[in-house]
Amino acid sequence: TIIFQEVGTSTQKLAKFEAGQALLDVVGPLGKPSHIEKFGTVICVGGGVGVAPVLPIAKALLAAGNEVISIIGARNQGMLILEDEMKKASTTLHVTTDDGSYGTHGFVTDVLKKIIEERGKENIALVVGIGPVIMMKAVAEVTRPYAINTVVSLNTIMVDGTGMCGCCRASIGGETKFVCVDGPEFDAHLVDFPELVLRQKMYNREERRALWDHKCKIDAQEKAVKKARKRVKMPEQAPKLRIQNFSEVALGYTKENAMMEAQRCLGCKKPPCVEGCPVNVQIPQFIAKIKEGDFMSAIHLIKETNSLPAVCGRVCPQESQCESKCILGKKSEPVAVGRLERFAADYELGLGDVRAPTLPKKTGKKVAIIGGGPAGLTVAGELSKKGHECHIYEALHKAGGVLVYGIPEFRLPKAIVQREVDYLEKLGAKVKVDAIVGQTVTLDELFAQGYDAAFIGTGAGLPYFLNIPGENLNGVYSANEFLTRANLMKAYLFPEYDTPIRVGAKVAVIGGGNVAMDSARVSKRLGADVYLVYRRSAEEMPARAEEAHHAREEGIDFRLLTNPIRVVGDENGWVKGLECVKMELGEPDASGRRRPVEIKGSNFVLDVDVVIVAIGQGPNPILTSTTPDLELRKSGNIMADEETGQTSRKGVFAGGDIVTGAATVILAMGAGRKAAKAIDEYLQSK
Repeated sequence: TIIFQEVGTSTQKLAKFEAGQALLDVVGPLGKPSHIEKFGTVICVGGGVGVAPVLPIAKALLAAGNEVISIIGARNQGMLILEDEMKKASTTLHVTTDDGSYGTHGFVTDVLKKIIEERGKENIALVVGIGPVIMMKAVAEVTRPYAINTVVSLNTIMVDGTGMCGCCRASIGGETKFVCVDGPEFDAHLVDFPELVLRQKMYNREERRALWDHKCKIDAQEKAVKKARKRVKMPEQAPKLRIQNFSEVALGYTKENAMMEAQRCLGCKKPPCVEGCPVNVQIPQFIAKIKEGDFMSAIHLIKETNSLPAVCGRVCPQESQCESKCILGKKSEPVAVGRLERFAADYELGLGDVRAPTLPKKTGKKVAIIGGGPAGLTVAGELSKKGHECHIYEALHKAGGVLVYGIPEFRLPKAIVQREVDYLEKLGAKVKVDAIVGQTVTLDELFAQGYDAAFIGTGAGLPYFLNIPGENLNGVYSANEFLTRANLMKAYLFPEYDTPIRVGAKVAVIGGGNVAMDSARVSKRLGADVYLVYRRSAEEMPARAEEAHHAREEGIDFRLLTNPIRVVGDENGWVKGLECVKMELGEPDASGRRRPVEIKGSNFVLDVDVVIVAIGQGPNPILTSTTPDLELRKSGNIMADEETGQTSRKGVFAGGDIVTGAATVILAMGAGRKAAKAIDEYLQSK
């Protein structure tokens, strides 16, 4: 029998052995055998795993006619070993636990001292101690004043176990001895324990790094977490560096960061954070897995309800959803749910171990999914897991919708989106790009081709403008056009890529949402000085606080309570300025935000040569104009049941921005998940 504790790489590997696996050799015992004779009364002290080597010594001493008083201890009852065996090998057995969960509350040395005092030092012939170095040192210090013969068994750093490395050397009575040759047992009162403790720490740093994937860090981190209840900061590129590149700004948690942040989660039995998640991710459960270091189980839990975790972890507004419900947020900062979700997803992607779950037998049902954005991709993922055949019709040359054309590389790398799409294809979904339903094929024609149901998730793809003079001058972009050029078509690399983009020395971005922040930050990276013009105050700004913070860090000039009224052009039809008027806040409007009111006579002109309008988008009518039996709202959005996505047409479902108007990625995914459930029920009823 081999008894070991999972401490380092070797013991971690041993712990993973399965039935049938074998070690080539076990070397030992090393050094010299224990000296056994009839001494009289002997006290054997074992701590932790040290109980295992104490056991055969106690057996042999008992067999030699000694009275054997054994003391064994551990941190808690669950870590005690060989109690029954030690009873048989001892005349008397005492058990201690550090936490008092079993036996005597205290340390083995507390019991040792009590026995010596009760029996008298002259009646104790020998004390044998084996366990952690700090325990053996404590045993030596208890017996030293009584001059009781005390032996300890050392186990120091060892490379080869043959004496050639010299790593296991220890100072014994002022002389250097080798544990694997001269030991392992030495007179405890001659051992230089302070030196031994220091030598055992020699490779601590390297071992911590090497063992990160193997070792539980929870106990070591608990004190630090209790001292600092604030969330773990996300590592980021420095502002001065990141405005010169399109690489991701937020660099992601390390394993240590993630486990430390996961420690903050209270693990609520009725978690309000889940109620705040549109796709009902089991948040406490996946965070608990991260806390344990079981990162793959964490991502598997997330993927049960979220088909795009690497995306959501980056761009979802958790601060107004799951994190806004976090109990910790009432007195401190909420748990960083989004950052932990991103960590788990990136961990899986980094391993290259993205596996599709076991799929059910094919149902033979076909679903046409129109639009490859967040809603459509979610529907494809959910229905593919049910065994249905899903075909995604994407109008652009890449699937992803707003994830690829709208959100910049520095917030959401396109490689991440592509990996999420690749995962859906592993589930069996098929992607058809450059397929504009309503133009290259109609919804009626798709049903004629044999589809059993359809989901419409075409998003909000038609930009709004201000309807002010000069809006059609050269140099005026919609945010959709500007970001599509920069993100999807990689115009920032022109002429390496074919699509150009024009950004002058000074740019004005109009709007206060995430799209406005993205447009401003892209412009900054293209070398412009950037104004962000917004007619309300910072408190009314709909952009995520994190995005606004990053924009300010990058030097974007926020012109708040400022309303554009005219784009000023030159004689050649190009933008040369933006006329604005200052505003003040009045009474709240229908949205609950205070209505901006113009300050008379406060007009001024910003000197700019490019204007980007980022005030929202509406529904694109290409599909709906060729499907007259779909009931629409006055806005042009499709009318659909909020819980099921069912439209006015049988077998046709819809969700996301085409139904609600421009919203967030996660809300579109939530709508897609609800619709997928309803579509599955509809298909089963056919």
